[in-house]
Amino acid sequence: MNKYADIHIDNVKLSEDEKAVVIIDQSKLPGETVYLTLKSNTELWDAIYTLKVRGAPAIGIFAAYAMYVLAAASLKDTGNNFEEFYDNFKRNKNYINSSRPTAVNLSKMLDRMENVVVAEKGQPLFVIVEKLKEEAKKIQEDDVKMCRAISEYGLSLVKDGDGILTHCNAGQLATSKYGTGLGPFFLGIERGIRLKAWVDETRPLLQGARLTAYELNKVGVECTLICDNMASIVMKEGKIDACFVGCDRVAANGDTANKIGTSGVAVLAKYYGIPFYVFCPSETIDFNCRSGSDIEIEKRPDAEIKRAFFAEPIAPDDVKCYNPAFDVTDSELITAIVTERGICYPPYGKSLKELFYKE
Repeated sequence: MNKYADIHIDNVKLSEDEKAVVIIDQSKLPGETVYLTLKSNTELWDAIYTLKVRGAPAIGIFAAYAMYVLAAASLKDTGNNFEEFYDNFKRNKNYINSSRPTAVNLSKMLDRMENVVVAEKGQPLFVIVEKLKEEAKKIQEDDVKMCRAISEYGLSLVKDGDGILTHCNAGQLATSKYGTGLGPFFLGIERGIRLKAWVDETRPLLQGARLTAYELNKVGVECTLICDNMASIVMKEGKIDACFVGCDRVAANGDTANKIGTSGVAVLAKYYGIPFYVFCPSETIDFNCRSGSDIEIEKRPDAEIKRAFFAEPIAPDDVKCYNPAFDVTDSELITAIVTERGICYPPYGKSLKELFYKE
């Protein structure tokens, strides 16, 4: 039996009545599998901010469905007044966009949904809403295709039995299917290629321990969980053949924002001569962002460091914390960027533009 079929999760979808967005609450995994049905703009915003839904592609899909649900709900208040409908749409769009500033997929998918509204101006509002639903579904379908293609390219970089270090979570929980950085593991299972995963726990919210280990273990991938500060020793001991990570934003020069701790892994990989690969759907590339210094880094609450996942606080209440959610890996530390259109190599300012950017 293909065990991969057992792990497919509808982590983001419309409710049966199409009046709400249904997600699996990733903050509860792996202990509980809880589905949430969300309708209001505050519920939808909170789901992104509190990481009930997370992963740049999944956030983009969720945001698209959220804008459809909110637009459909607004029909009863706006009658057939386009300007009133559009003003309400833009307010909701800006509000949802404020939930997580680092992941560029969020703003791109929101813009894509707004483009539908603008393009359909003059149509009855119920027609515009129907077009929004179609676009949201198309965004999710596009993501599945992109992840499959990325997984194919990623799998070409490794061989059966290789040890791969992961950081954070870049599987189907963060996308729709397969994933980006974890996609080669799932595709490898289908092809009979067995990769060994060394899974960073990924502090402070433990997405590696809670989500990556959960996904890979479910399908029978050989995986070993390590604390973040153990990456160096497993590299030194020769257990790691490559590092696979996802990303939340890629600047035009190839600098990459990903979960905090990623840049440290890249520095270690460079020292030990281990390839460091970033897996990147095209929607995650921001050509308007020149370099990593232009990427806004989200700061998270102190309690995530001092209290989360512990029965009692592990530090004094009055101790200050610095809790950035992401860091930026400089392009010179990245061996290659794996996309759905191909694999980009340095210099990224040239290779990314050649592959994606159209004048």
